[in-house]
Amino acid sequence: MDYKNYFSEDVFSFMRSPVREIFKKVDLNAIYSFAGGYPDARTFPLEDIKAISSLVIDKYGAKAFQYGATQGVPELRKALSERYGVPVDNIQITTSSQQGIDVCTRILIDPGDVILTPNPSYLGAIQSFKSYRADIVGLQGFDEESAGVDPQTLAKAKFCYVIPDFQNPSGETMTLEQRKNLCEMARKYNFIIIEDSPYRELRYSGEPVETIYSIAPERTLHLGSFSKIFAPGFRLGWIIGPEALLEQIYICKQSLDLCPPIMDQYMAAEFISSGALDRNLKESIRLYRHKRDLMLSLLEKYMPEGVSWTYPEGGLFLFATLPEGFDTIALYDSALDAGVAYVAGSFFYTDSSHRNTMRLNFSFVAEERMEAGIKILADVISKAL
Repeated sequence: MDYKNYFSEDVFSFMRSPVREIFKKVDLNAIYSFAGGYPDARTFPLEDIKAISSLVIDKYGAKAFQYGATQGVPELRKALSERYGVPVDNIQITTSSQQGIDVCTRILIDPGDVILTPNPSYLGAIQSFKSYRADIVGLQGFDEESAGVDPQTLAKAKFCYVIPDFQNPSGETMTLEQRKNLCEMARKYNFIIIEDSPYRELRYSGEPVETIYSIAPERTLHLGSFSKIFAPGFRLGWIIGPEALLEQIYICKQSLDLCPPIMDQYMAAEFISSGALDRNLKESIRLYRHKRDLMLSLLEKYMPEGVSWTYPEGGLFLFATLPEGFDTIALYDSALDAGVAYVAGSFFYTDSSHRNTMRLNFSFVAEERMEAGIKILADVISKAL
């Protein structure tokens, strides 16, 4: 039976994730995977999770397994309010940060509306934007002069999506000046800023930079996630923003999931308020700093001349650039046959350009396996040059 005529028009705008396609084909533990954004499982606080789950059941009983408020349970919103210094009314809990991206797009975008985002940008966000048939426009810079976008397009933009801290995929961090310039441009051309911040607390060097939300709270939706600082299996995130925008997100979410997972929210609230989050962050940062430094040193040791890469101050990724004319999509099967995986960088560009780039994740592969994996990747690249 041909089901094509039953599908909505949106279906034909859906984009497959090349990362998820990799996961379908191979066992990540059987290869050297620098492809996904998986955290190191050693950062999952299993003993705390055991203790907190029992505490939550004793404290809340059956309430922890009942339906709850669409905005999120008060305990978690209060814990986030105290941690980040914002009013409870400015916080909405989401079922993952990815849902945060999607629901913000859902309430703001009609087909053909303009969304601004840096090139490269997070693949999951691009997937969401395409599913709503938006016109995605890549920025070259964060002020009007360097943006590379004409004023007419800027004036049509509904929002600009950025990951200012340790960006996925580049690993780069926006300077304070760049953040202020973006806010000035947003005010001039009257668009919203979606500040996606899943990695902000994973800083290994350098000094923290003021959030975009703190610079322009009236036009910023700030997204946070527990996936990298607690465990991704909880599927919990949050949005901080103006009440009028959160009200529309609240109404929209009623048709999506009614409410985020209740037990998970109570556990996250206890994880924060007990001090376990800060203890776990300290160990996670120590581990990831070592893995970042190890990957950087191995790239220096093994990569052939003409290959360069970014030097992230935090997060989980770095971005490598190969000589012009090199095609990392064409190289992928050879790399996978050799036992190593990466994500081609062109998937992160709004126009699928920069085919000579790749994203490398340093959080997932064990330290003792990283050298062999980087050496294999370097050998594959060397043979193709």
